[in-house]
Amino acid sequence: MRDDESFGLGLKNLTVALAVPNALWHDAYEVEAEAIREALGDMAIDIQHVGSTAIPNIKAKPIIDIMVGIKYFADGLSCVGAMESIGYDYAGTDIVPDDHIFGRGIEGDTRTHLVHVVEYRSSNWNRMLAFRDALRANPELARAYEELKVGLADAHAGSRAEYTKSKHDFIDRVVLDAGLS
Repeated sequence: MRDDESFGLGLKNLTVALAVPNALWHDAYEVEAEAIREALGDMAIDIQHVGSTAIPNIKAKPIIDIMVGIKYFADGLSCVGAMESIGYDYAGTDIVPDDHIFGRGIEGDTRTHLVHVVEYRSSNWNRMLAFRDALRANPELARAYEELKVGLADAHAGSRAEYTKSKHDFIDRVVLDAGLS
């Protein structure tokens, strides 16, 4: 069952608001990952829960970020029909280089899920996992990230693009410390 509201999900498009950590976010990821596996079949080499909802005990935008690894980046266009069949809109590759972005939501302008379809083990794949894993392994680092996010959410409540852009330096430092660049 894909009842997004029961998982505490949903944020109006382009806005920023953080929610308290919700243990159900992992369950929401599991439900969605299964739907994506069924829709994409063998095209999906691996599916991972990424983003702040994948980090225990920190505030996050109530949107589940999912990363799907495929063999070749160009194959991402072949995912469009299957993803549309389970309720996703294709947002293209202009937002993040080498990243096919799909979004799903409720009530027209409320986003609940973002799916990043990237080449498996590419720099995007490795970077997202390195960041997630570093925060999962280090609660102090996760808390520092949460504090940054709280301040940025207040400063950029009406601009998700500015909020995301303002986190880049922190993310770059964490990824560099993890041995990636």
